[in-house]
Amino acid sequence: MADSTRDSDRILREAKTSLAVQREGGTHRPAPRRASIGKASAELKTKALLKKVRNIAIAVFALYVGAGITGAIIGGIGFWGVMTVVALTAFIFAMFAATGKVKVPQRAELKQGNPQGMVARTEIWLEAQRPALPPPAQALIDRLGVQLDALGLQLKGLGDNEPAMAEVRELVGEYIPETIENYRKIPAHLRTEEHAGKTADQRLTESLEKLSGEVDRVTRRLAEGALDDLAIKSRYLEYRYGGAEALEDRRQPDTGVPLPDFAAAPQPKER
Repeated sequence: MADSTRDSDRILREAKTSLAVQREGGTHRPAPRRASIGKASAELKTKALLKKVRNIAIAVFALYVGAGITGAIIGGIGFWGVMTVVALTAFIFAMFAATGKVKVPQRAELKQGNPQGMVARTEIWLEAQRPALPPPAQALIDRLGVQLDALGLQLKGLGDNEPAMAEVRELVGEYIPETIENYRKIPAHLRTEEHAGKTADQRLTESLEKLSGEVDRVTRRLAEGALDDLAIKSRYLEYRYGGAEALEDRRQPDTGVPLPDFAAAPQPKER
């Protein structure tokens, strides 16, 4: 009887999903894959690419110089020598194309190093997990990439002994990856089945939503000092250069009488 009830619930849930998909106009498609979810991971990939190009250029240059020296010594390298150089050039390109990629960090490495490195490694790790997640969670991963970039900017200049740094390392290096790893431990065919009232897909999406909000909260808290400084500076500039508005602000608080302008006061007559 219990098995029959589960089957009925599953069929009803699949029917609702199918109806929603048809209303949207076709099969459900996952969120489009982005090259990088944040600037930090994109910069890390760019550095790796530039390093690869540099190594290829050095290797090819060394090969050609070696071939030229050999040809000068023996009076030419001949047809087979040229073919050997071409083959070695192709081998160099193939070898470096297969290596030098950005390595996906281990989970234990995410909270290590300076803030910029921590953010970049976390974004690379999240990009590697993204294809295995449901579409709503993929969209949240993209949002986290942008938020982590903003958080990394606020962490510049903070020492490891700062309480905020410890909080960020725990949030970014533990809670976010732990949530995703717990989800990935669940077999794929069980992720859409309800357990304790919700599916694993739903719980993952809700958890990532909360973590995204927490990253935003920490970033805003760290930015409060800069926001206060900007507000004070803006207020000073309004007072100093604001014209009529500045004159209104310079009125005395009790009487409402403008402060005297000594530069415009009449000068005493000479005797």
